Amino acid sequence: MLVGYARVSTPDQDPSYQLRALEERGCQRIFTDRGSGRITERPQLAAALEFLRDGDTLVVWKFDRLARNLRHLIGLGVEFERRGCQLVSLTEAIDTASPGGKLVFAVFGAMAEFEADLNRERTAASARAHKAAGRRWGRPSPFHDPKNVRIAKAMLADPSIPRTEVAKRFGVGTTALYRWFPGGDPDTFTGAARRPGRAV
Repeated sequence: MLVGYARVSTPDQDPSYQLRALEERGCQRIFTDRGSGRITERPQLAAALEFLRDGDTLVVWKFDRLARNLRHLIGLGVEFERRGCQLVSLTEAIDTASPGGKLVFAVFGAMAEFEADLNRERTAASARAHKAAGRRWGRPSPFHDPKNVRIAKAMLADPSIPRTEVAKRFGVGTTALYRWFPGGDPDTFTGAARRPGRAV
């Protein structure tokens, strides 16, 4: 069975050109989402994947209507193969049931892995550079902002506010909070996070 999936990025966009192409291809059931491709929650895509059975083919107008990125596309392709389903893109003229389509997906997979390796290498190199320069690596603490320090002090001074709630307000854990405010005391602000073996 041919199952169609269409998606437009905004509610005011018209998916009719996609729907028409899917119908002309012979899709007997079509699912349509409205929303950005970056959104992970797509109820109609989830419904389409649930609907697919062994031997079915999911047809899309273009791969960017289906997947968030290349890795997502490869993951879907692997899942389809595991379930005995096929994937067709009308615009790219790729059909995973054909030898050519399988080859293209193999190349896509190699490219995705190559990109992941490059990203890991860049991240490691950046971390080494920060460490060599004596800079901290990672997200900056909210307590580098004097305004946040004033708010935190006011919250910590209020006995009715749990320390966990203060930490949650600034998107940190209680351990990180206590590095800046030892003992959770508003009067003990260090001006720099305490770290083992590091003077403050």
